Amino acid sequence: MRSEDTPFVGGPLDGRVLPVLTGPTGQPPKWYEVPVPDADGGPPTVLTYRRAPAGYTKRLGIQRGWKYEYVAEGRERRTLKWPWSKPGGGTERGGGAERGGGAERGGGTEQGDRPSQG
Repeated sequence: MRSEDTPFVGGPLDGRVLPVLTGPTGQPPKWYEVPVPDADGGPPTVLTYRRAPAGYTKRLGIQRGWKYEYVAEGRERRTLKWPWSKPGGGTERGGGAERGGGAERGGGTEQGDRPSQG
């Protein structure tokens, strides 16, 4: 596996440069979590860092690599947004008008709406 020396900005690791393993595309992970053990033997505290562009070149504006910025709130959880999901998030069974149900459910066309095929 390949690693890349990545600077950390903010938080307890501010100013440190650590080797971070890169993925198959050559980029480090979007989030980097560092568990810090508790002195009293309790659950460890997790320091969370988000990947951000390290800077851009002057002439062409090409990105110069990555850095990690400290996020005190922790990692933000995302919900999956599928294109066929409703904004409310509920899944409703049945074939209504939006799903192309039959005429008896209100989803089809009336006989008068159809052009004559005669």
